[in-house]
Order: sequence, then C-alpha cells, then structure tokens
Amino acid sequence: MNILEVKNLNIGFNMYDKLLNQKLHQMVFDLNVTIKKGEILAIAGSSGSGKSLMAHAILGILPKNAVVSAEIKFKNEIVDENRLSQLRGKEITFVPQSIAYLDPLMTIEDQLMRKGINQQDFFKVMDTLGFTKADLSKYPFQLSGGMARRVLIANTILSKADLIIADEPTPGLSLDLAIEVLNHFRNMANDGKGILLITHDIDLVCNVADKMAIFYGGHILETLNTKDFLKGEKYIRHPLTKAFWRALPQNDFEETDMEDIRLQCKKLNLELPSLE
Repeated sequence: MNILEVKNLNIGFNMYDKLLNQKLHQMVFDLNVTIKKGEILAIAGSSGSGKSLMAHAILGILPKNAVVSAEIKFKNEIVDENRLSQLRGKEITFVPQSIAYLDPLMTIEDQLMRKGINQQDFFKVMDTLGFTKADLSKYPFQLSGGMARRVLIANTILSKADLIIADEPTPGLSLDLAIEVLNHFRNMANDGKGILLITHDIDLVCNVADKMAIFYGGHILETLNTKDFLKGEKYIRHPLTKAFWRALPQNDFEETDMEDIRLQCKKLNLELPSLE
C-alpha cells in the first residue's frame, strides 16, 4: 500500500521586481514521489535545490505567496489543503530543520507528553536520546542546539503518525546519536510507517533507506534502490548520482567537476537543470 503519492508537484513564488511587476519564480518542477508502507525514501541533494520546499508543500505549510499545483494522495485518498491541515500533526508528522518550531513557553516534558503515551515508553525514548529528568524540566532556550533537535526527533518517535517527513534530522548530533536516530526511523518503517527523509548525509542514510531520490535544481534526476547505489557506478544511471557515489568516504571523497557532469549528461541526453 502506498502511504504517500505525489504527482506533478510544481512550486513557485509570486515575487516583485524593482519595477513592482509581479513575476512567478518557479522552484520545483513536475516532481513525482511515492512512498510505500514500511519504506524509507531518502531525498538527497545540495543546499538550495528545493528539497525543503517539497516537504513544506506536502505538509501544506508554504507561505501565502507560494503557487503550488499537484495531486497528493495519502493512503490512496486525494487530499487538498484543508484535509492536509487535519492530518498534519496527527497522521502526518514533521521533523523540521529549525529548532524555532519548539514552543519557548513550555518545558520539554510538557511539549512531548501527550494523551495515550505510556510513561514507561516515554522515559525509555528520553533515555535513548540522552535526556535526564532534569533536562525534561528545561525550556528550549536552556538547551544546546543538538539537544533541541533531539526534542523534535523525540516528538516524532512518540507520535502515532503513519507518515513521517524528516528534514535534515541529524545535523548537530554526534555520530553515535545520529546513527541511533536513523535506526529509530528504520524501526518505525519496519512497523509499517512511511518515511520521507531529506538529507545531505548520504553515507549515513544509506544504512537505513530503501530508496534514494537525487534532487538538483528543483528536479528529481534519478530514483533508485539504495542497494543499487551502494553497488557502484555500473548500477547508477545519472552522472550526478555517480558523482555522489564517488564522493562517499569509502571512495576517498573523490571530486567530480560539474562541467564534466554536464558534458556526460549531454552525451547521454539526460537532464541537468541550471541553478540560475
């Protein structure tokens, strides 16, 4: 069963030039995403490529000047903006990049504890993420950036949502804790949830993701099984995806010139959009 289906997602923003003429600046182009029950799809790409915009569009939380068109299905039901607002925070949950999403006027325990959560399970999750009882009585401004990020992750682990959208969940975490967090996502997927994982850290997410989509310039260039990506260039179609593979630590962080990638794309008649 598909938890999430996104077809032909286009995102633009109405903006004004120096002469106050309104223009539509398109950022995401004809994007298609499918996540099955029990599956983790990792979206990997450079900063500014539009990955977070995609997540915000699926959640229905883009600003008012955004122009969005798409067909979005959640568990085979076509959903509009009103339906998304009903699902958000309940059946669909979000791990944002920014810790500003935390309520500054509530303690950590008050933000995380909710009806239906077993206290024993609650404290087990808190212990796994390195929180002490004293930490739970603190407010967000009293936490380090890494600890505040762990609060956002804990909220997701404790949720009953069927779809989890995580936008860069591991920055600011130690390697051991980042691995632990990703393993939590894997366990949630194994329990039947669908997970969209936006990341720069390809090496780490390869340990938990079922599929990878390579995102560049507002386009998904290639979607492939993670196992195929790890097998090497022979199993990879797009030159940019191959460059990502060569840049992995186990491949000695080999660099590839973007001009070379463009030439390879031209030879293969493959798309590589401009970032301008």
